[in-house]
Amino acid sequence: MELTAIHQGPALVIAPQGRLDSTTAPAFEKQLLEHLAGQSNLILDFSGLDFISSAGLRVLLLAAKRIGRDDGRFLLCEVSPPVREVLEISGFLGMIEVVGSRDEALAEMSS
Repeated sequence: MELTAIHQGPALVIAPQGRLDSTTAPAFEKQLLEHLAGQSNLILDFSGLDFISSAGLRVLLLAAKRIGRDDGRFLLCEVSPPVREVLEISGFLGMIEVVGSRDEALAEMSS
């Protein structure tokens, strides 16, 4: 799993590529937590994410708790239909805000 992380406006934007599963989740979690140090607003751009498993969902929950503890905001954007279905079935759509595009996420963060 590869990821890119950049600061855009008031948020850190992280874009993982590939699959977020039991094989890749530990490395993703480690990198995500390193990037979150000192950050209170996070956008995960899932445009390059092909698949997410329960191990990946656990990392999302961890990130949401960390951001919530710091009174920040956590948004997902560019979520593909298969990944959205997993988020919906697992109940994550009720816990994490999902918007269509990165531009929409950045606008939400700025408001």
